[in-house]
Amino acid sequence: MGVTADGVLDHDGKAIGVIPSFLKVRELAHEGLTEMITVESLQERKLTMYRNADGFLSLPGGLGTLEELFEILSWSQLGLHMKPIGILNCNGFYNALINQLEYMNKEGFLDPTALSLVMVSEDFKDLIQRMTRYQAPDVKKWIEQDQL
Repeated sequence: MGVTADGVLDHDGKAIGVIPSFLKVRELAHEGLTEMITVESLQERKLTMYRNADGFLSLPGGLGTLEELFEILSWSQLGLHMKPIGILNCNGFYNALINQLEYMNKEGFLDPTALSLVMVSEDFKDLIQRMTRYQAPDVKKWIEQDQL
């Protein structure tokens, strides 16, 4: 995340960090961000990021990345937001995950609409362009945002 933030800042972009206080005291906070928001929990971190985001882009990462991706996809499937969600599939990093989602759909565990909630590309510029033009599918709203 730090390298990505540095790249944004190096190109005169705005980088906002959201960090739980228990991680900040371990000196894991990026000191050069445009803004750093400190929250109490990981759950509050995700909600703060959601509220401040125009869209969501998953880069190759670990368990936290997958957890955040699937939570935001679930929220989209439940009709809580209509923001674009993208996966940057660098060097095929997410091929197995994409195959799993398609298999879940084939086996009836994932509605076809859910597959349309996420855009995948190996090309960053292509993905950003697609996310900019994104029109959310019509999904049934199951709960309200204040129920999160």
